[in-house]
Amino acid sequence: MVDIAMIEAARARLGGRARRTPLLSSPFLDEIAGRRLFVKAECLQHSGSFKFRGGWSAVSALEPSVRAKGVIAFSSGNHAQGVALAAQLHGIPAVIVMPTDAPKLKIANTRAFGAEVVLYDRIKEDRDEIGARLSKERGLTLIRPFDEPLVIAGQGTAGLEIAEQAAEEGIDAATVLVPCGGGGLTSGIALALEARAPGFKVRPCEPKDFDDTTRSLASGKIERNAALQGSICDAIITPQPGNITFPILKRLCGAGVVVTDEEALDAMALAFTRLKIVVEPGAAVALAAALFHGKEIDGDTVIAVTSGGNVDTDVFETALRRH
Repeated sequence: MVDIAMIEAARARLGGRARRTPLLSSPFLDEIAGRRLFVKAECLQHSGSFKFRGGWSAVSALEPSVRAKGVIAFSSGNHAQGVALAAQLHGIPAVIVMPTDAPKLKIANTRAFGAEVVLYDRIKEDRDEIGARLSKERGLTLIRPFDEPLVIAGQGTAGLEIAEQAAEEGIDAATVLVPCGGGGLTSGIALALEARAPGFKVRPCEPKDFDDTTRSLASGKIERNAALQGSICDAIITPQPGNITFPILKRLCGAGVVVTDEEALDAMALAFTRLKIVVEPGAAVALAAALFHGKEIDGDTVIAVTSGGNVDTDVFETALRRH
């Protein structure tokens, strides 16, 4: 359902809108990782995460008459902000369904982008039901956070940039570590690299006890998480891989890498001190995998995606105090 042509088309629509985020490096991080380590800093993307790519891709592809009625999305924060900003830039209404325990910064930013925020209890209520009901009642187009071809295509544009930037560095083979929730970013990057940098291997990274993708890849079928709360990595806590994303992950990705919340916090601190970037916990899991799970990774070059930087102040302070 998603191919390189869709990703290239998304890139064309994103032209002049999305930032070409940098590929950063530090000899200090290389020493810890035990190999060359590059960091794709999607935390510097508009709205503070890669989600702007998918949000703009999906909103911009709608027929004008449909788009004018508005869009709806559900998200713990980064997809919320990406869709809200894309809607604001298109001058259309947006309704975002967010869990009550989402980081306060993400809720505030989503409202600041002009969206109406509808809060729900992620334990007692079903966000899919809420989204479907509001979509029908108000005539809004639902933009799913990861199991949506246009969103996956938008996220895949980050993979096109990785291929180009790696080539500029003379890299023709690498392990690419990607924070993975539902798999939209991971599958999009994997599709882009399959076409543009076939010597690269993508591996999803997840927090301990919320490793549904890692377990799904190991078993060959979709596995669910037992809980939806209990990790600071809120941005990548999903029930299970997507029905669209998982077949892509299964075909193209290597085994998952699982890290602890503490390792994610340490990676956040190292990203700040050595690269001068702010990374949120869920977005730091790939960097944590590169830094602290080197024995599980092959090759002499690794590229870790830091997928977002929307972190509450108290959590960031905790990371820095640990360091």
